[in-house]
Amino acid sequence: MRVLVTGASGFIGSNAVKSLLALGHRPRLLVRDPVRAARVLGELGVPAEATEMSQGDMLEEASVSRALDGCDAVIHSAAVVGVTDRRTDLVEANVTGTRHVVGGAVARGLDPVIHISTIAVFVPPVEPVITSDGPLASPRTAYGRSKMEAERYVRGLQDDGAPVTIFYFSGVIGPSQPNLDSFSAGLVAALKTAWPITRGGVSLLDVRDAGDGLARSVRPGQGARRMVLGGKYVTWPQLADACDAVTGVRTRRIPVPARALLAIGTLLDVARRVHGFGYPLTRDAAEFVVTLVPSDDTAALDTLGLTLRPLEESLEDTVRWLVAAGHLHPSKAGRLAP
Repeated sequence: MRVLVTGASGFIGSNAVKSLLALGHRPRLLVRDPVRAARVLGELGVPAEATEMSQGDMLEEASVSRALDGCDAVIHSAAVVGVTDRRTDLVEANVTGTRHVVGGAVARGLDPVIHISTIAVFVPPVEPVITSDGPLASPRTAYGRSKMEAERYVRGLQDDGAPVTIFYFSGVIGPSQPNLDSFSAGLVAALKTAWPITRGGVSLLDVRDAGDGLARSVRPGQGARRMVLGGKYVTWPQLADACDAVTGVRTRRIPVPARALLAIGTLLDVARRVHGFGYPLTRDAAEFVVTLVPSDDTAALDTLGLTLRPLEESLEDTVRWLVAAGHLHPSKAGRLAP
């Protein structure tokens, strides 16, 4: 099938392209910068000539329409991400992009139409385990609100019978990340200095498993589906122990009360509106850190026939890449240093 992929210059999108090619699909990429996309894919061993690139922007309806011409399916992984960029209306940008890509694909009758959401739409969770039927949250940040409005729009298409599949990913890790996200940046900081230990935990999914899951979902005739793929859930002490085990280096641990972390996030949200600085901790992020619970991935794994990599393998490959890319000094990687 010819599959349009948005966000192919990003972490998840580029791995989805690699997995699509492995399954014999023909990816067409909607990208703003073909040179950058070729570089990102090249780091994964994907030659640029193996894909078809359509230069454009998801916010431009005409360029999305051109990219959709002749496609059979869509994987929409692109999103405008930001904490402090006042030049961009994140709610408008992400909802508009989703309407152009997902809505345009549905209007053309493409099947399947795959939309990447986030497990954060269920945080703070009401039940001890997150499922696709859980109640939606009420995020405070512009990025959170943008993902929530896009979520409601896509669910409305599902309610109308459109063959849209929504994926809910949690913390995605792995090698060759084009831009360090908040988790990878936090991992580097923890290995350099200390782990902040609080209540709650994190679910971690290898980006290669995320790409394989997306590619395996490209099957027509499945109807509307919602798939939770949170990955391996660990508490913060367990994650610190796992990193110590793979590196052989014992890192410090600093207890941080959950209430203190939430208060700091709230204060930073207020200060950010006034001063516009870029520190990534927000009230939403703090709430995610201290309230996240495991997710039930059983239905998605069974449907896709997917077996997730061990967490230790993902952590090892991530740390090795962080060192190779210059984000982490070899001395902090212990036995994983080259």
